[in-house]
Order: sequence, then C-alpha cells, then structure tokens
Amino acid sequence: MGLLTGKTALITGASRGIGKAIAEKFAEEGANLILTDLFYDDQAKNLEEKLNQMGVKAKMYASDASKFADAQRVVEEALKDFERIDILVNNAGITRDNLLMRMTEEQWDLVINVNLKSVFNLTKAVQGTMLRQRSGSIINMSSVVGVSGNAGQANYSASKAGMIGFTKTIARELGSRNIRCNAIAPGFILTEMTEKLSEEVRKEWAEKIPMKRGGSTEEVAKVALFLASDLSSYVSGQVIQVCGAMLT
Repeated sequence: MGLLTGKTALITGASRGIGKAIAEKFAEEGANLILTDLFYDDQAKNLEEKLNQMGVKAKMYASDASKFADAQRVVEEALKDFERIDILVNNAGITRDNLLMRMTEEQWDLVINVNLKSVFNLTKAVQGTMLRQRSGSIINMSSVVGVSGNAGQANYSASKAGMIGFTKTIARELGSRNIRCNAIAPGFILTEMTEKLSEEVRKEWAEKIPMKRGGSTEEVAKVALFLASDLSSYVSGQVIQVCGAMLT
C-alpha cells in the first residue's frame, strides 16, 4: 500500500526479533531505514542486504543505544546519509531476570540503561530534526510487565514502566509541533528469546492467555506500522497492548 513511502525510520535493536520484523514491515510499505544494533554482525549485514533488495534504502549502524554520545553520533551520521528522520522506534532492550533479593546492582543498572536510558538518548538525538520538520512519530517498545509488574523482573518492569511515563510526557511536550509519541506493550511474543524456553514453559504461558497462543513479531510490527503511518495521525500519548487479552 505504500503507507510509509517517502519517509525514513530509525529503528534500534533492529537485527533480530521484533525490531527485525518492524524493519521488514516498514520496508514493505516503502520506508527508508536507519537501523542500529550493538554489533554489525552477519545477522545485521544480512538484514541490511535483504531490505536494500526490497527497493528501499537501508543502512545498519553499530551503536550502543545506552550511551548518550553514541546516540548523538549515529543520528548525526544517519542524517548525512538520509537527510531526515520521520519515525523513531525505540526497540533496543535486554533482560537480566532475578528476584530482588538476588538481583545485583549491575543487573539493575544494565537493564535500566539499555531499556530506558536509550529511549531518552535517541529521542533527544532526533528531537531537533523532527522539530524542524514539524512532524514525526516516536514509538517506544514497552511491555505488559511495565503495566502489571512481574515477579523476578523488577529491573525490566521498572524500565518498561518508565518508558510509558516518558511516552506520555513527550506526547504532551511535542504535540504542538505535530510530533506524536506512543508506546506498544507486547505480551508473550514468540522470538529468539522465547525459543530458549522449554516447550513446557511456552505451553504454560499460552494457557494463561485468553487467545491461547503467543503472538508473532509480525503482529507487533503491524501495530508499529499503524502508529508510524498517517493512519494514526490523531493518536498520541497512548499505550497499545499487543497481548491476546493476557492483560485487560
């Protein structure tokens, strides 16, 4: 349909999982793509080549989204290559699960920095160009555990809840410049991360979900497409849960 033709999107954590699915969906709809991940490995290179073969311009940058200076650097480089940024998807994220009594300071700091500080870093870095364009869509990848909490994930839940507060604030701050900011809160999504779980554990999770299955990365990507495109031109400051009614 070409919903994103003529637009350029920056996606963090783009070489696998949900980030990869969003990149592919955006490319199908005509977006040029600025992709970042911690390393420019074979998986990142293969995705970059695949997207370019789809007829859009795509480039992968090695960048640590948790580092403020690195976020500024990659955006400056990307603007030289692409000239504009219309869409930002803050997708970079990790887990270091543990009960609070066993959680180390390092586990706490690492998850907060990668998941939450990266959202500040990249949003701050792209804000100037979006303000000059007087348009933009920022999409923050939160989680249902940022809404509900989850035992053994104090660091992850806190980071994802922080993203929701940040989303609502930025929507208020930048709305007058036609810049929208929304969050997606996925539930149990089948990714490389969940594939590491045993089949028994995956079945137990599925039984807790009213739709009786995990979601796909493409289903999350379709919601990201809606928020990135003009279909959602009057949607801002919202959290859309993609969880099969696991959290209602």
